[in-house]
Amino acid sequence: MQEYELKYGCNPNQKPARIYMADGKDLPIKVLCGRAGYINFLDAFNGWQLVKELKKATGLPAATSFKHVSPAGAAVGLPLSDVEKKIYWVDDMDIEFTPLANAYIRARGADRMSSFGDFISLSDICDAATAKVIKREVSDGVIAPGYTEEALEILKQKKKGNYCVIEIDPAYEPAPIEHKDVFGITFEQGRNELHIGDDFFDNIVTENKELPEQAKIDLAISMITLKYTQSNSVCYVKGGQAIGIGAGQQSRIHCTRLAGSKADNWWLRQSPQVLGLQFVDGIKRADRDNAIDLYMGEDYMDVLADGAWEKIFKVKPAVFTAEEKRAWLDKNTDVALGSDAFFPFGDNIERAHKSGVKYVAEPGGSVRDDNVIETCNKYGMVMSFTGIRLFHH
Repeated sequence: MQEYELKYGCNPNQKPARIYMADGKDLPIKVLCGRAGYINFLDAFNGWQLVKELKKATGLPAATSFKHVSPAGAAVGLPLSDVEKKIYWVDDMDIEFTPLANAYIRARGADRMSSFGDFISLSDICDAATAKVIKREVSDGVIAPGYTEEALEILKQKKKGNYCVIEIDPAYEPAPIEHKDVFGITFEQGRNELHIGDDFFDNIVTENKELPEQAKIDLAISMITLKYTQSNSVCYVKGGQAIGIGAGQQSRIHCTRLAGSKADNWWLRQSPQVLGLQFVDGIKRADRDNAIDLYMGEDYMDVLADGAWEKIFKVKPAVFTAEEKRAWLDKNTDVALGSDAFFPFGDNIERAHKSGVKYVAEPGGSVRDDNVIETCNKYGMVMSFTGIRLFHH
């Protein structure tokens, strides 16, 4: 297949639209089911690169959940705890929790509101367990290097047979020079082929220089995720999964706050207060997610208002006070944080500290590096200067 005709471009008024290879070669993909759109392919190709690199860096199956050309979540296939199964709404599933299924459950579950209607990328051949998880979620499509027969049959049942399933040639390698047209003008640059390996975090500039192996893995996940996230961007990671991604903000502190609030919500979902919520029978997962988000936020009284809570909960939940939230958040530790460019002020570190960050990776190079390092030292953090910026647009 040398070209693939799209229904339209970014918006319905942008026609005609297609994808094709400029050199006349066949596309490295097959659309096995459904019809993919312009944004679908942008998410698919960025997500595929991300999971391919995560697999190479960690040796583990990887998955990412993309929305509007930035990841909402990314993870590798580590086992799920009972608490994680519950907060990701898979504790009721009678499936084999394979490494690939675990990777997608983690990638989808960390920020379920942002992942609603996602495009999925998988590093490995999609198995039946992963397909069963995908089938029950609201999603636009999936790209993977292959599908088992059972997995493909499961996915073909989604959206009345219109779910988008793409197979990509895992051996495909793009040309070293890439091009993009903007306003009729062609931009050309070398591809970002930066390899993030074991020695990427060797330049530790803080007093604390103890960087455990798991922290290195989490920092690598953070930086690889940032490589395919619209800039400015920062990424919080813990236990092999992104737990908060801030993308496309003009101010770095706003990125750090945004991603930090998502990381906080991920941790608050594991609190006794949230785990103890009793939902009415038949309520959809998305409605549960929305209710939990309100319950954990400043608008919790909207959920608990007279009559409103009865539509969601069997028992009226107690107010989750600010003091209780802070006490629970203080238990979150050993979080890794990556930034695609240098932190210009120590305020980013102050905010990161509130979300349990202990390990930091950023390029360095700010005129206020001393202030940023000093703030890290105040909290006993470990910070690596990578010397490499990872802007993505």
